[in-house]
Amino acid sequence: MAKRILVVEDNDLNRKLFCDVLKASGFVVEPCADGELALNGARAFDPDLVIMDIQLPNISGMDLIGQMKRDGTLSRVPVLAVTAYAGKGDEEKIRSAGAAGYLSKPVSIGPFMRAVRELLDIRG
Repeated sequence: MAKRILVVEDNDLNRKLFCDVLKASGFVVEPCADGELALNGARAFDPDLVIMDIQLPNISGMDLIGQMKRDGTLSRVPVLAVTAYAGKGDEEKIRSAGAAGYLSKPVSIGPFMRAVRELLDIRG
């Protein structure tokens, strides 16, 4: 059965790129442009992985990661943070919020897919 990935990204081009690349690799993908809808979207979609932008309007991706980690049904789901925040200490802050992986934008497809496969424990 194909792994399910929720993509939380407010930038239309980034969201489309992530979704297209993941679908082409055989994943079932659910896009989410609004961070405020992400938790309910995640509960309904039951993802194996969440790709989370950190800089979202209205709510921080770090806050969303924290909420997911406190949610009984979502706490087991690994989160790959993909962000333009790439300053000193940002990766540590994002990982301490609960992200299992971290990539800074702009993202190259090779490292992106390696991170996805690693977090889903997929060889290849």
